[in-house]
Amino acid sequence: MPIPRWITPVNRRVTNRVLGPLAVRMPPLAVIHHVGRRSGIPRATPVMAFRTARGVAIALTYGPDVDWLRNVLAAGRARLVQGGRTTALVDPVLLHGATGARLMPWWVRVALRALRVDDYIELAAAWERPARGGRQSG
Repeated sequence: MPIPRWITPVNRRVTNRVLGPLAVRMPPLAVIHHVGRRSGIPRATPVMAFRTARGVAIALTYGPDVDWLRNVLAAGRARLVQGGRTTALVDPVLLHGATGARLMPWWVRVALRALRVDDYIELAAAWERPARGGRQSG
């Protein structure tokens, strides 16, 4: 596991609460919205998401054994808010090694290699619309 498990509670209580409001406006930071597979409670998790031809890719910096990923895989969908836009995401695909890494920008690949991150998820974009309070084009 690239990032130690003990950091998870710190991130949930501190880092996610600080980054969450910033993440929706500062790409590549983003917030992935998902629903707890057991609780049914809506959840939001800050991530770094990168656009792909299919939709978006996210490096699994904590490895593939995290709650938000399990929730997204169980539901088969999520929403991503990034740069003031909301994108519905469907059809999650887990990727490993070079297959996932090639979806990341070169500068991210360098950092992920140093952290020994080797797992990724790619999701297809279903539609886009401005986020609440975001500017509308047109």
